[in-house]
Amino acid sequence: MIGSWVIFIIFALVSWLISNQLKRRFEEYSKIPTSNGMTGRDVAQKMLRDHGILGVTIESVEGKLTDHYNPVNKTINLSQDVYYGQNVAAAAVAAHECGHAVQHATAYYWLGLRSSLVPAVSFTSQWMQWVLLAGILLINTFPALLLAGIVLFAVTTLFSFITLPVEINASNRALAWIGTSGVTNSQTQLKAEDALRWAGYTYIIAALGSLATLLYYIMIFMGRRN
Repeated sequence: MIGSWVIFIIFALVSWLISNQLKRRFEEYSKIPTSNGMTGRDVAQKMLRDHGILGVTIESVEGKLTDHYNPVNKTINLSQDVYYGQNVAAAAVAAHECGHAVQHATAYYWLGLRSSLVPAVSFTSQWMQWVLLAGILLINTFPALLLAGIVLFAVTTLFSFITLPVEINASNRALAWIGTSGVTNSQTQLKAEDALRWAGYTYIIAALGSLATLLYYIMIFMGRRN
C-alpha cells in the first residue's frame, strides 16, 4: 500500500507541474499575435470552410480552458480568451477544436468510440465514488460491492485512454492545417506546436493517473483477506 501512495504522490506532482507549465506556455503564447490578425473565431471559421464542413456553429463560453467540441449539437465552444484572442495560443486551441469537428465529419473511429461511451461514463461518474467508498467500508462483509466499484472505475479509465488518440489526432490535424493556412509563420508555428504538445501531456497524465488509481483499488480488493 505504501508503494501505491508513493505512485499517487508522484502522479499528483507531475500533474501539477504540467498544469503549471501549460498555463505558463499559454500565457506566453497569448502575447504573440497571429501573423494575419485572425481571432480564434476567425481561425475556426476558416478551418471549417477549408475542410468543406457545414452545419457547425462556433460559440463563446465562459471560463478558461473550457474549449470543447460537442458532437451532439455540432458546436465548437471557445472560451472568451480564445474566441476573441488574436494570438498564437488562441489560434492553436481553436484549430484543435476544429480538428474534432473534422474527425466527426470524416467519421474518425476513435471519436465515434469515445462518443458511444459518454452515456456509460456519465452514469458511472454519478455512482462510482459512492460505490467504491461503500465497497471499502464493507470489504470484509460484502466484497462484491468493491468489485462493482472497480468495474465502474474501469469504464472511466478506458474512456481516458480512448481519449488519447482522439486528442492527439485533433492536434495533428490542427497543426497540419495551420502550417499551410497563413495563420502562423515559420516561427509562430513552433509556438503553436509547443502549446498543443503541453496540452496533450495533461491527457496522458490523466490516463496514467486513472490507471494507477484503478490498480490501487484492485490491490485493495485482492488483499482483502490479508
